[in-house]
Amino acid sequence: MRASCFAEVLGERIDLTSNEKAALARLEEKSRDIRRGAVLQRENEPSGDLHIVRRGLLMSYVLLDDGSRQILRFYFPGDMLGVPAMIYRESPETIAALVDSEVCPFDRAALSRLFEEHPRVATMILVLSQVERVALTDRLAALGRTSAKARVAALILDMRNRMAAQDKSITDTFSLGLTQEEIGDATGLTAVHVNRMLRQLEEDGLIAREGGRMTIRDQRALARAANYVDRYAGLELGWLPAAR
Repeated sequence: MRASCFAEVLGERIDLTSNEKAALARLEEKSRDIRRGAVLQRENEPSGDLHIVRRGLLMSYVLLDDGSRQILRFYFPGDMLGVPAMIYRESPETIAALVDSEVCPFDRAALSRLFEEHPRVATMILVLSQVERVALTDRLAALGRTSAKARVAALILDMRNRMAAQDKSITDTFSLGLTQEEIGDATGLTAVHVNRMLRQLEEDGLIAREGGRMTIRDQRALARAANYVDRYAGLELGWLPAAR
């Protein structure tokens, strides 16, 4: 049985037991390849399986009445997909692949067994869901209260930090992996406005771009410009239940 990507994510925060690792690995026994642009789950259609991302990059989004798209979240290897849809008959969001990806499907009954047999793992799923909720709240506040430059800067930092959590070799230079249209759909801006903000961040000496790669030149100044808080850092987990 191959190692669990989700167990690797949890293992960065708690010491998993062998039984917990085995239970998580069972969620990833099956796999499915998804081509770039393919839809895994569609808004307002019956909710199906949950998934763990093994490879690639995916996003969730909703379509607005005017036909525009609002990207809600980006998903990286080790993330669990479909948690918001788990409590509804119909999915509240669409999930699609931004690049060629691989996911591992499992049904709600498997998650129910995991919760019953391993309450500490269940609690960590709750923890990560709350981290996502707070991060989404930050972005909601940014859409209404911060400048376009701050929104783009915050997205750059968040994407780099999420990538670095998966790949320890990533430092200040990385491939963002998003088009300007996708950045705009996540920040409430047009692609033209995103391009202008990226150029302004370059002119301010905060980032540099070359050959499809981005370098953060002054992380502290970029974080100040973005009003950015890394919601995956500084977690207090001393209250978790004991492992079974």
